[in-house]
Amino acid sequence: MNATKPRGNGTLSDANQSPDDGNSASKKPHHSNSLTYWIAGAIVAAIAIALTVPNVATHFEIGGELFLRALKMIVVPLVFTSVMCGILGLGDVRKLGKPGAAAVGYYLCTTVLAVIIGLVVVNVIRPGVGTVDQAQLDKFAQKDTQPHQVLRETLAESSGLSEKLIGDVFPELEVNSEKAPGVETILENLALMLVTDNLFGAAVETQLLPIIVFTIAFGALLTTMPYETRTITTLVTEANNALLAFVMALMKIAPLGIFCLVAARFGKAQAEGRFLDELGQIGWYFAAVVIGLAIHALIVLPLIFWIVRRENPYRFAASMSQALLTAFSTASSSATLPVTLECAEAAGIPKRSTEFVIPLGATINMDGTALYEAAAAIFIAQAIGFDLTFGEQAIIAVTATLAAIGAAGIPEAGLVTMLIVLGAVGLPLEYIGLILAVDWLLDRFRTTVNVFGDSIGAAVVGVTIPDEPS
Repeated sequence: MNATKPRGNGTLSDANQSPDDGNSASKKPHHSNSLTYWIAGAIVAAIAIALTVPNVATHFEIGGELFLRALKMIVVPLVFTSVMCGILGLGDVRKLGKPGAAAVGYYLCTTVLAVIIGLVVVNVIRPGVGTVDQAQLDKFAQKDTQPHQVLRETLAESSGLSEKLIGDVFPELEVNSEKAPGVETILENLALMLVTDNLFGAAVETQLLPIIVFTIAFGALLTTMPYETRTITTLVTEANNALLAFVMALMKIAPLGIFCLVAARFGKAQAEGRFLDELGQIGWYFAAVVIGLAIHALIVLPLIFWIVRRENPYRFAASMSQALLTAFSTASSSATLPVTLECAEAAGIPKRSTEFVIPLGATINMDGTALYEAAAAIFIAQAIGFDLTFGEQAIIAVTATLAAIGAAGIPEAGLVTMLIVLGAVGLPLEYIGLILAVDWLLDRFRTTVNVFGDSIGAAVVGVTIPDEPS
């Protein structure tokens, strides 16, 4: 492209060439270590208060809900503008092929690795062998309530959504359904999730994948007509800068919001008095999942980062600490998305990579969820004495990979796709109740791994994106 002509490719350097080039919204975000310490301290303080005075801690729920809603409020517009900026920043739709293939390849490889780690760990530790009382197993086997209805109620309670909306998001949770949805359900859902008949309806329900697909297609079209779309390019770029500035302002109250979120959730578990009892029954299962997640997050993902970028992965992880702590607090990769984008850019990842890879990863890159589902299925089989052959475990691996990709980015959505994994090898669905009591806490760990995987993906895919033309 001729450098003397006005460029309409949507790169940030083009959009920001204005007399007010020093505008803070256009600068790279500043990563504050002090804020990270405040957030970490807020989590510790919240857990301490929840364990000592749980009835007081539960009253902080309104503050946590307000903070969570503030984060979710900007997710949809930020996904639209950030992905659009990422596509426009490439300048030519043909340049999307290599980073797009790299992103999909990364997602598949890391998800498969996570599933393999989960299977290995749970087969080595064998957390379900001789650890669960027969009386506990009989309790779930004799329950009249259908697992589908139990999951609808659990998801509605944890996510704050109505049961009707949960049913719309997860049509497989039919109240009168007597069997688990199969692999064909996953494939159908994945295909239907790509396109929506109502873009505004998808935005209302925070269905990010069809929004991302539309944005990629629309942005690719704009790159073919740069001169006619200069105004749209400038508008989208400046809107993205403004939204990121809003995120940075919101993070100033993050310690307070995160304190309320964590205190309320841990306080509720402590007040009910069932959490520690259930943890005593399935503590080895809990430990096996956490160990698997730790191996994936502290060894496998950092190794991939180092191989591709030849940089210190743990220094990068420290730069992402605000996003990781927020992920642990909210248990939602979608709600954490604004913070993940801000932290990744502050960590030095090319903005065109973060804007394209991270929103996509927040919807389909679920390493932690895939590992958890594989481990949970094997644990349930071990607990009820169901011997799984190598072939059946391979089926679990494949099903868990596909199910994790199709999991929604709301708290505890992995429980829904667990039905598919259990049904794939004929495991009784009612025994999913064994893991419900501790799932809300494991959900926080696996969401943190999911978010870290997204940020590593942006760093890895960033090396495939050509340098921005000067």
